[in-house]
Order: sequence, then structure tokens, then C-alpha cells
Amino acid sequence: MKIYADRAPVALRQVVTDLLVAAWVYATIWTALWLHELVGKLAVPGQKLEGAGSGLADNLGTVGGKVGRVPVVGDDLTAPFERAATAARSMAEAGHDQQELVHQLALALAIGSVLVPIGLVVFVWLPLRVRWMRRAGAAVGLRADPAGQDLLALRALTHQPLRRLHRIDPDVVTAWRNGDEDTVRELAALELRGLGLRGS
Repeated sequence: MKIYADRAPVALRQVVTDLLVAAWVYATIWTALWLHELVGKLAVPGQKLEGAGSGLADNLGTVGGKVGRVPVVGDDLTAPFERAATAARSMAEAGHDQQELVHQLALALAIGSVLVPIGLVVFVWLPLRVRWMRRAGAAVGLRADPAGQDLLALRALTHQPLRRLHRIDPDVVTAWRNGDEDTVRELAALELRGLGLRGS
């Protein structure tokens, strides 16, 4: 029972950390999507400008075509409508360009807001987690082997806090050197508990 009690804080800490990292990744992605949508709303004026410019250019083109059919003076009367239609098309293109710029800005901000947090997860947390998994896997492999238990005991002597070692035996190093089985077993269990694993 003591083994479970000792390892519970380590295992609990690992689970809580994993849940916090997952929540952080979710919150980061949600924030990026929200930011993309928020900035994307700035494209609405550009959409209206493009729509108004295209509609105006079409109408002026239609009117110019009708005016151009007037005998004798039709060509002269058409020129102002054509210039106005060209200006309206330029206005529509400006609206389209504004939308493109806003969409690019929204995408850049969304990617930028995700890049650093996800980068920290991938390059900081994940390597630490993988390293722990390797250490825990190796420790599990050594647990059942007497020589492996001796190796775990040695690792405990070099890594575990002195107060924990003293609880096992006031002269724990001598007991380990003499090959005391109980001491070796307790030291191995201590090292395993330090990894959040069962001691036996």
C-alpha cells in the first residue's frame, strides 16, 4: 500500500501535466481560429466595395452600350460611360485586393499565434515525455531481474534524495555494498516509485 501511496503523486503529476498540455493545445488552436475569423471580418468592406464596383461597372457598360446606338453622336456619348465603367472596375479590384490582404493577414496572425505554443509542446514537453517513457520502459525491464534490481538500487543511491535513502537504512551504502537483499529491493522500489511505477 505504501508503494502506491508513494508513487501516486508522481503518476498524478504526469496525468495532470498531460491534461494541461492537451488543454493548452486545444485553447491555442481555438484562439487561432477565433483570431482568424475576427480578422477575416475586416474583409467585409472590401466585399461591399468589390460588389458595388462590379455592379456599377456593369450598369455603366450597359448604359454606354445603349447610348452608343444613338446615330451620329453615339460614339462621343459612350466615352464618358466607358471611363466611368473603367473607374468602377478599378474600385472593384481595390475591394478584391483589400480582401486578399485581410485574408493573408488573418492567416499569418493565426499561424503566428499557434506557432510558439505548439513549438514549445513539440520541442520542449514532448522530448521530456519521450525520455521519461524510455526511462520507465527500461526500468520495467530491469524490475524482474536480480541484476536489474541491483542496477536500479545503484541508480537510487545516485539520484534519490538523502532523506529517502536514510529512511531505508541509516547506513544504506554499506548495506547495498554487502548485497543486503531487503536494502537492494527497497532501493530498487524507491527508484521505480520515483518514475511513477510500481515498486514490485
